[in-house]
Amino acid sequence: MRIAAGYLLAMRTAAAALAFAAILLGSPRTALAAPVGAIATSDFLDSIGIVSTFPDRGQPLEKTIDMVRFCGFRWVRAGIEGLTDKGPTTIQTFLDLHRATGVRLNWGLVSGGSDVKKLIETGKVLAEAGALLAFEGNNEPNNWGVTYQGEKGGGRGSWLAVAKLQRDMYEAVKRDPVLAKYPVWSISEPGAQTDNVGLQFLTIPPGAETLMPDGTRYADYANVHNYIYHPRSPRLSDNQVWNAADPSAASKVDGLYGNFGVTWRNRFRGYTQEQLNKLPRVTTETGAVVKDTIPEHVHGLHLMTIYLAQFKRGFSYTSVYLLRDRTDESGNQTFGFFRPDYTPRLAATYLHNMTMILADKGRHPGPGRLDYDISGQPVTVHDLLLRHSDGTFQLVIWGERVSGEDRITVRFGAAHKQVKVYNPIVGTEPVETLANVGSVDLTLSNHPFVIAIAPN
Repeated sequence: MRIAAGYLLAMRTAAAALAFAAILLGSPRTALAAPVGAIATSDFLDSIGIVSTFPDRGQPLEKTIDMVRFCGFRWVRAGIEGLTDKGPTTIQTFLDLHRATGVRLNWGLVSGGSDVKKLIETGKVLAEAGALLAFEGNNEPNNWGVTYQGEKGGGRGSWLAVAKLQRDMYEAVKRDPVLAKYPVWSISEPGAQTDNVGLQFLTIPPGAETLMPDGTRYADYANVHNYIYHPRSPRLSDNQVWNAADPSAASKVDGLYGNFGVTWRNRFRGYTQEQLNKLPRVTTETGAVVKDTIPEHVHGLHLMTIYLAQFKRGFSYTSVYLLRDRTDESGNQTFGFFRPDYTPRLAATYLHNMTMILADKGRHPGPGRLDYDISGQPVTVHDLLLRHSDGTFQLVIWGERVSGEDRITVRFGAAHKQVKVYNPIVGTEPVETLANVGSVDLTLSNHPFVIAIAPN
């Protein structure tokens, strides 16, 4: 069968065009692995929270608003401690904070609080304004005991009063038609229980042999205070932040395992490791101080990457201690994103840059998957795939090395028309813009890059 010369010429022309495209775009690739599912950028941003002081502790609301806006926080840890009708901190303080910044509040009993009625009444005010995120149980009853219905609990004594208070708070939230849809977060530091009242569970399972009955419901989310430095992890090391977010017994800090797996004080058994891996969880305090061994630059890197590591390792919400150094108490007060005079530390600048690069107030445009891999990925390199509401993939890759560098290549399963690379410790503009590429080379040490991949 003879083929027309014109047809052959057309075929050769098409083949040449395809060859040129392959040179321009990079050789066609087969899928690298199972494509990775992206998480909505807004979901990650919503996880970024902060612990703050308020007017009753000498921090004017206007200054708090400015600092929250600068860093891009989406929620604030708060509660009824210090709240009065006449002020200086009133419920209107929190309503104004929400209206000015959009932040929501997790609303807690805080340190030693036991007034469930006040918590519910004020929580309903926040809910009606769209300002409520969740409810939280007592803050560290090992350090601040409670008195509930005439019974003392916490500290080194019995924790029955703490357990009864948490049970009753949970029931009060869930039987209220306005508040029932809001999650309840557990107390912090259940690992410090002196007697086995079952606070290492969200709901006490059958056969747990605890002092409170099987089926007692305490919370919807486990709540920990996993500060990244600890007596078992006192010095800066590779993966300092990543390891603190570890849900297993391998974590050397006061984390999920030591509070909800096997309690750290008296070794009461809670969830299995398989259950811990899936356990809904939040952190309402974590952070680090600026000191000789942790200069401001390292402190800033810690506080920025905390949010990434926590979210990647399953924490739905993370609140860092502290927005601004405390001026109303003594001791080491260099935890803050801001100094006492309200000037930003590098931590504030770095987080500002990252939240500006990722900025997204929309919702996820729909399921999205990206075919990529990191060739020879070292244990100190971590990644989080996000998707902006405009369809752009935002691949965050960060390193946690104390010294040295890792040179890596991010390979894509197909070439992409436009890729922008951002470095949050430098600024908010791209440090590199690439066109028609199938891979990106990075040199990683101790900070993140954001790779923005426009839809093809």
